[in-house]
Order: sequence, then C-alpha cells, then structure tokens
Amino acid sequence: MSGTSVPGAPGAPFELPEELRIDTTVARRVIAEFIRGQLAQAGFERAVLGLSGGIDSALVAYLTAEAIGADRLLCVLMPYRTSSAASVADADAVVERLGCARDLVEITGMVDAYFGTDGRVGAAGEEGRTASALRRGNLMARMRMAVLYDRSVTWGGLVVGTGNKTEALIGYTTLFGDSACAFAPIGDLYKSQVRQLAADMGVPDAILRKAPSADLWPGQTDESEAGFSYPDLDRLLHAMIDRRRTREELVAAGFPAEQVARVERMVAASEFKRQMPPIAKLGPRTTGVDYLYPRRRPGSARR
Repeated sequence: MSGTSVPGAPGAPFELPEELRIDTTVARRVIAEFIRGQLAQAGFERAVLGLSGGIDSALVAYLTAEAIGADRLLCVLMPYRTSSAASVADADAVVERLGCARDLVEITGMVDAYFGTDGRVGAAGEEGRTASALRRGNLMARMRMAVLYDRSVTWGGLVVGTGNKTEALIGYTTLFGDSACAFAPIGDLYKSQVRQLAADMGVPDAILRKAPSADLWPGQTDESEAGFSYPDLDRLLHAMIDRRRTREELVAAGFPAEQVARVERMVAASEFKRQMPPIAKLGPRTTGVDYLYPRRRPGSARR
C-alpha cells in the first residue's frame, strides 16, 4: 500500500503510510494519562528530557508539557562541537513555544577528555584518537544520559525517554545512552506515527521537514545510515511485528526478500537491547524471574 501525505500539510512535509495512520486525539489522551500516571506512581511532579532539535524529542516535550504543564518540564540541550547549529536553534524554538525551563550543557569537554583532541591523548589512550565515528557517537549518547540523570537530581524530575518503536525494533539506539529513561511515552509509535502526531500538536515545521538525524557526526542522517526510508521500514515492521506476517507472506505482499531478511536480522540481533540483563538463578526467588511485582505495587512511590 502506498503512503499518503498528511492532509492539509503544506508541501507534503512527510509520507504517511495509510495503514499506520492513528487517531491523534486518542493517542494524546492515552499518552498524557500515561505520563501523569508514571510520575505519580514514582512520587514525582516534574520531568526532564534531552532536547536535540529532532522530531522525537520535540514531540515528547510537547506531550509532556500538555500532560503536566510546561512549568514542570526541563529541556536540556547537549550539543557536541560538531553538532549542527540548526539543531540547537530548532530545540530553542520548541522551548520558546512551550515556555518550559531550558538548560544548555556542552558535552564536548567530556567526550574529548576521553578520546583526546588536537593532538592530545585522552583517557582512552593513544588508540582513542582514531576511534570510529560510531564509537564516538555511542559515547556522546551515554554522556548525554549521564547529564540528564544528574539534572534529574537538581530539577527533581524523572528522565523521560524520547525513543520510538522503529528505532527500538531495529536496535537503532545506544544501550545505556538514549535508550535509558524512567518511561517512554512514544515507545509504541512508529516513526511515521511520530510525524503524524507531531504535526497534529503543532511541532515547528522546520523540525517536521528535516531529515531525521542523531546528529552524532556532520552530515549523518538516520535513513542514509540504515539504508531504508522510514515509511518503507515502518510498513515492513508493522506487517512483521504487529500483524505477525511470516517471511513468505511479507514477500508475497511485495516487500523485497533481501529487505525482509535484513530487517529480521536487525530485530533479532538487537533483542538484548530491549530486555533487562539476564540473571544467573541461584535462590528460590530471583528478581525479574519469579520475584515479580508491578511498578505500581503498594509502597513503591517515592516519598
């Protein structure tokens, strides 16, 4: 099934596969109740999130502000020296529209202190100076999360996740980096659905139209790195995961066999990122195995 442009969106800023279209009114209500419930259960009234200037974090900022009020939200901007200046400008546009608190923390010093820079050896030693872009990007993601959890103490709020379902399924996330959070409001929305909901909530047009990027190195974009367009990938994942179609059924539906096989490998290989670490069972009641309680168990809220 081919994708369609968002009705009423000037210049068709993105493609929305018809089978992924959602009721945005219901989505906003459910997510708002989820955010309020997670904070109340943990005994918090405030939230903090990393605002990159991309659509995912922008949407989560809008949703959180709608759920609890902008005065209870802290957005932290954490650029590296190679980050796009437009990313900071777009993040600031979100802060200005929402009227929430804003903090700017440069992570350049933290990352360069480890890998080294300008001919100087960092804590990683001589080999750190030739670290790959991927390795550097992973450390940047983890430094940003370290900053967020530190700010969560000073702000007195829970860290809100900004990851979406597409990224989680294919493993396009850094373990203990951008995947770390107290709860994930858009974790069950595919990237195409994130765009639809963001358009509905009035996220700035510049953010809606920009090529999705983790901004980990100059010129990096999600789709060029993955080799898929998000609408195509979302359609395949939706059929594979939500509709539980077999490989044969997916190919018969028109998805290229090589693409199906590759995405299946990506989903399987990243399963460890979506689960808690396994525990070697020795005692009669092991946490996460047979000592299981819901997060809302009596007495679990922080006081």
